[in-house]
This record gives sequence, structure tokens and C-alpha cells, in this order.
Amino acid sequence: MKKIFTIFLLFLGILWAEDPTITVVNSGVELPKIIVKDNSNLDNSALKRSFYNIIVNDLKVSSNFEVVSNGAEKSNYIFEYALSKNGDNLSLNVKIKAGGIEKSNQTYTLNNGIEQYPFLAHKSVKSSVNVLGLPPIEWMDHKILISRNSSSRKSQIIIADYTLTYQKVIIDGGLNLFPKWGNKEQTIFYYTAYDNNMPILYRYNLNSNRADKILSSGGMVVASDVSSDGNKLLVTMAPKDQPDVYLYNLRTKNLTQITNYSGIDVNGNFIGNDDSKIVFVSDRLGYPNIFLQKLNDTSGAEQVVFHGKNNSAVSTYKDFLVYSSREPNQYGVFNIYLMSLNSNDIRQLTANGKNLFPRFSSDGGSIVFIKYLGAQSALGVIRVNANKTFYFPLKIGKIQSIDW
Repeated sequence: MKKIFTIFLLFLGILWAEDPTITVVNSGVELPKIIVKDNSNLDNSALKRSFYNIIVNDLKVSSNFEVVSNGAEKSNYIFEYALSKNGDNLSLNVKIKAGGIEKSNQTYTLNNGIEQYPFLAHKSVKSSVNVLGLPPIEWMDHKILISRNSSSRKSQIIIADYTLTYQKVIIDGGLNLFPKWGNKEQTIFYYTAYDNNMPILYRYNLNSNRADKILSSGGMVVASDVSSDGNKLLVTMAPKDQPDVYLYNLRTKNLTQITNYSGIDVNGNFIGNDDSKIVFVSDRLGYPNIFLQKLNDTSGAEQVVFHGKNNSAVSTYKDFLVYSSREPNQYGVFNIYLMSLNSNDIRQLTANGKNLFPRFSSDGGSIVFIKYLGAQSALGVIRVNANKTFYFPLKIGKIQSIDW
């Protein structure tokens, strides 16, 4: 079991998190200029400063604007906001102006959770972009699940915003791994916990703060993907020390084995619009690579990636897949690649270092991944259409896996 578990961790790409530098790569074409004006009247100078920095960062990451200083001679837009605090509540008023004309005036509130202020900033920028009719950033106020190693044989599940400014421990004590969101509302997630060396798959409800047992299996049991309707799970299990991909129906409790190979099949992901096909990682070529299989035809698997000799993690959106691949003749270099099942084109999204564990955003327009280089690591966000990459520091211990 220990051997199987270790191999699976290597397939998913474990990273140690320290203190990276925030960086922007490939700035792209000229963008409309925007000025940020803070009209807040807050006694908390740290909150005031942090909120301003997040607003500026969000506008940059949206890839719709060039943020310029207040003294700039000319700008296309003005983002004017006032943040106020009343007890444990926050209120935010945002006005968007263009050419002296007010385009938007919206107020947002956050009750009983000041520490979640980053999401208030993210929501305001997301809504402002929509009001202006610019390319949407619906993912920006979504939460990220992270499993982090806290000590030997112990790890936590935490929830964070994409900048990692907000972090909250949800599951603590013991070994808790591989969190996976269970619905679009982000109120349910799945994770694997070890009880006396027996892996158990749990479903956690954030509304009720309750964890319910779903499956258990010797060797391993990990939920790698959830169907679009939330009723089916793709699970990697190894009841006989042979990892394979299974389909578990949450309504009927039926468990169906999808792959049946004498080596290693892991990390199944639904692909396509009807959840009738999956891609997964397998070593059936003698090295990790990505294969496709129809759920109603378990007789064979089709190789879908023909580049690279170590393609060890995959994520999907509709007919697209993004994966990490080790570069030939470059020791320790892994890059992120994007491809479609409907095209032979492959697009390289990163350029150097270790870039692992990519995950698509809900709209497919962004990809989050782990950047690891030397003793430093960061959470990377790729804005696919804008051809930009942003990095954020991971000052939260040892990162095991993420889900967006």
C-alpha cells in the first residue's frame, strides 16, 4: 500500500511551499488605462492598504486594464471605491467612471466575516468587468481548496482565495488529502483521510460542517472528478494494490470499474459535454501519459497525448485538456500544455522551472497550477486568452494538492 500511495503522489506532483516573488509574465497588447481611487475612511490602516492592493491586483489579473497612478494624465476608466466597517460587517461602494460619466454605482456587503474581505474585493472587480462589457472573470471570487502538510503524517484541508490572502483551516488532525469540489456552488467537497492506515473518502458539507463517509478501500481511494450534475464521481481505487479508475454513482451507490490494467491508472477526469468519456494518467507505455476511454466501452483506452515522456497530471474543460509534462533533456523541468481533442495543436503555457498540477477555472479561461523552483514555490494563474501568467506566494507550509 505504501508503494502504491507513494507512486500516486508522484503522479500528482507534490510541491513544497515557501516564499516566492509575485511576477507577471508576458504582458501582451496595450490595454485601456484605469485609475484606482480609494475614498475609504477606515481606522484599520493594514486592512485599508491590503484591500487597495487586492483591488489593484484583481484589475491587473483580469487582463482587461492597465492600472496607472492617480496622477496619470489620461485614463479610460476610474475605479473609485469606499470601504466602511461596522462591527463585524463590511460595506463597499464602487463607482466606475469613463470620460467623466458614471457607468456603474454598486454596493456590496460582507456580514460576520471581515477576514473574508479578499472575496469582497474580487466580487466587486468581477461585477465591474461585467458592467463594462469586458471579457468576464467569473472565477475570480471562487474559492480554492488546498491540502497542506502540517507535520509528519498530518495534513490539513484549507480554503483560500486565489491570492492566498485569505486562508481558513476546514479539516485538521490526521492525514487529509486530495480535496475536490463537489458542486458549482462550492458548498460540498470530497477528500481522502487515513484512519489506521485505511484510506476513506469523505464528503464534507460546508453549510452543516459535517463530514460523511462515502467509500473506503485498501491501497487508496481518491475522488479525482465530479460529473456536471454532481451525481457521479471518478475515483481512483486500489483494492488489490492495483490502482484503477472507477465510476461511483452517489444516488444508486453503484461502483463500476472503468479501467483494468496491470499497471497504474489514476487521475480520471470527465471530458466532453455529456460526461460520456474520461481521460486519465497511465503508465501503460512504460511512463506516465494521458489516455482517453469511453465510459460505455471499457475494452480499450486511446492515447491522446503524443508529446513528452512524463505527463503526470491532467485537468479538463469541455473538449480541452491541460497537463504537465517533463521536458526532455532538461532535468526537473515540467511545463504546462493545453490541447483540444478536436485539434492536433498543442500550446505551451509555461516556459521554465517546475510547473505542476494544473486545474481549469469554471469558465475554462484561466488555469491555476503550482510553480516550484528551487526552494521557492507559488500559486500560478494563467490567463489563457490574454497570454499572461501571475504568481502568488504560498506561505502556508507544504502543499500537497489543490482544486479550484
